[in-house]
Amino acid sequence: MKEKLHACVIGAGLMGHGIAQVFAQAGHKVTICDPDAAILEVAPQRVAHNLEQMGISPGAVLANIFLTQDLKSAAADADIVIEAIPERLELKQKLFAEIAEYAPEHAILASNTSVIPITSIGELLSDDARARLVGTHWWNPPHLVPLVEVVRTEYTSEAVFESTFQLLLSLGKSPVKVYRDVPGFIGNRLQHAMWREAISLVAQGVCDAETVDTVVKQSFGMRLPFLGPMENADLVGLTLAKQVHQVIFPDLCNDTQPNRLLDQLLEHGHEGMRSGQGLRAWTQEQADEVRKQLALRLIDSVKHPAS
Repeated sequence: MKEKLHACVIGAGLMGHGIAQVFAQAGHKVTICDPDAAILEVAPQRVAHNLEQMGISPGAVLANIFLTQDLKSAAADADIVIEAIPERLELKQKLFAEIAEYAPEHAILASNTSVIPITSIGELLSDDARARLVGTHWWNPPHLVPLVEVVRTEYTSEAVFESTFQLLLSLGKSPVKVYRDVPGFIGNRLQHAMWREAISLVAQGVCDAETVDTVVKQSFGMRLPFLGPMENADLVGLTLAKQVHQVIFPDLCNDTQPNRLLDQLLEHGHEGMRSGQGLRAWTQEQADEVRKQLALRLIDSVKHPAS
């Protein structure tokens, strides 16, 4: 991989502008491509806001970022193309077929999907393009959260898998290798297993949504930056872990479909913070404060990482 490369990020929205920021901060040229001119135009402003929040002057970083609505020119000399568009399989398949046609033969083709199997996304590609296709699942906000899950398929070449991992390391990220392409990869499978149980507790009337958040944030959530679940199991001992599982597992939620509570809320237009009501009620001020505090705490954790 070149010392200085050209990264192309497709999609300037929630994740795309932050991914582009990481490459630009590392001194790489970045082209952000989005067919929506309005979203594309505000991407530099969003990057500048992120940097100012981090105490970084945005000028030098923004000088590395270029904008275009034209996919062909964006991908033409890219060393890596990262897709960050909505989670619709057909849309991603079509996009990668175009990217494979426009990008150089050496370019890494990467999807930022959070749950869709990379194998499915690459179904329309030639064998050569499938060998260069890899998952790079960044976490929101991507300029602050260190983890990126690097996902290989049975078609991904070992060289692409390893070079993608090393590139992310060079950007200051904390990549992990996902050896089997399963839906949701690692992080979202863990996260949504907890969400399934949390929503079930509320639906059953065991507690309200605010209580769930309090329990997580004021107990095991405090340990998580310092003690992962495997470490915790070994810390308390596997005998105790097995005994707890024997009691609790039969009663845990094992739904294979989304909880009906979500349907009921959505039927009433309760989508979450954007609508003012979801599992919890939100004023605009409360929602803004959550976003602000999350960013500030993540910035602090990046400056002072858990050892």
